[in-house]
Amino acid sequence: MSVFIIASVVLGIIALIAIARIILGPTLADRVVALDATNTMAVAILILLSAEFRQAMFVDIAIVYAMLSFIGTIYFAKYLEANQND
Repeated sequence: MSVFIIASVVLGIIALIAIARIILGPTLADRVVALDATNTMAVAILILLSAEFRQAMFVDIAIVYAMLSFIGTIYFAKYLEANQND
């Protein structure tokens, strides 16, 4: 097995732990942070798989996914800020 595949599997296991935090998180802020961490790990896995399979397309997909994840995190932060003042 390649180092890239092993690293991808390890990141996948860590992402599963973060998904458990999304489900069990006591507050909405904890869930948003766990979701952001999961999205970051998904981007890292895509980059590692890109290196393993020598496919530049995975890097493009990772970039777009990272941008959409960032926008989603910003919207969640705005939502949390709006509801915190109530």
